[in-house]
Amino acid sequence: MEMFSAPWWSALLAIIVIDLVLAGDNAIVIALAARKLPPALQKKAIIWGTVGAIVVRSAMTLVVVWLLKIPGLMLVGGLGLIWIAYKLLADSGEEEGHDDMKVNGFWGAMKTIIIADALMGIDNVLGVAGAAQGSFDLVVLGLLISIPIVVLGSTVVLKIVERFPIVISLGAAVLAFTAGKMIVNEQLLSDIFKAGTSTSSMLYWGLIVIAIVGVLLVGNMKAKKAKASQAH
Repeated sequence: MEMFSAPWWSALLAIIVIDLVLAGDNAIVIALAARKLPPALQKKAIIWGTVGAIVVRSAMTLVVVWLLKIPGLMLVGGLGLIWIAYKLLADSGEEEGHDDMKVNGFWGAMKTIIIADALMGIDNVLGVAGAAQGSFDLVVLGLLISIPIVVLGSTVVLKIVERFPIVISLGAAVLAFTAGKMIVNEQLLSDIFKAGTSTSSMLYWGLIVIAIVGVLLVGNMKAKKAKASQAH
């Protein structure tokens, strides 16, 4: 992908939205893990926890970008990302359990932050790697963009999501779009989606649209059911 071309800017915009929506949860983990520490250690835990989380995420991203070049894994990654996009919407109707987190001391907080980020960052890593489409400059930019989002902490991100709930749907749509692009660009399916015919072109964009619409419809339905059950 040529730098500063229209597809490059489009991919960068997708990465920013993915980072904004998905990195927020990691920021919440860091803030909550450090909140019970003495004031003198809180800032230290946040800084070093963020550094550790970024190192882990950087390694994961580079590995995922390399793995996605293996035939078949773009398809698997795309399907996985569709599930992540669905869960992002479906879980928005449930109460978060962040307050149940318990950590003991500085190193306990560090351990919680890094392990939680490694587990929770899979969606972010897969989303950024998929949107970057193998472009390492975009991968690096994606990582750099995620740093201030995490460092700024949960308050800013949480306020944005609470004030503009549409951001969650927008993020899910971007993830679904990225997932659809990963699937249709899979080498093993090139005969179907890249045959150079009008039919293959319709299938190419049709699958992407189906992925986006399907995720938004099913995810929002699940979220509404969750909210309705909690109301009772």
